[in-house]
Amino acid sequence: MEAAQRQEDTIRVGALEIHPAQGLALAGGDALSLSVREFGLLVALARSGGRIVRREDLYRRVWGRTLRDGDRSIDVYVHKLRVKLEHALPGLQFIHTHVGFGYRFAPVRAATPHHDHDEESL
Repeated sequence: MEAAQRQEDTIRVGALEIHPAQGLALAGGDALSLSVREFGLLVALARSGGRIVRREDLYRRVWGRTLRDGDRSIDVYVHKLRVKLEHALPGLQFIHTHVGFGYRFAPVRAATPHHDHDEESL
């Protein structure tokens, strides 16, 4: 069974519910405050079915352009999204980095919950 379960245009992954058409993501019933890019990344990753998505492919899907050599913006936005998800749903890790390949979206229990960031952007 696929990790992300869809009902109409809703993507459900555990306690995370994503409504792409409405631009809304709920974590445990509470709305997440995400930028347009963060939300685009969340939708693209959640729709990947747990497969690794290359950085270049994510960039093309979310930014609508080709990723330039040396451009780290996708990594910055993935980090911001990861921190927000882990803050909203402690004890779960949703985004996994596969160095040299890309990112994979699959909820797993964290060995220890991350409370190492109290980022101003939250």
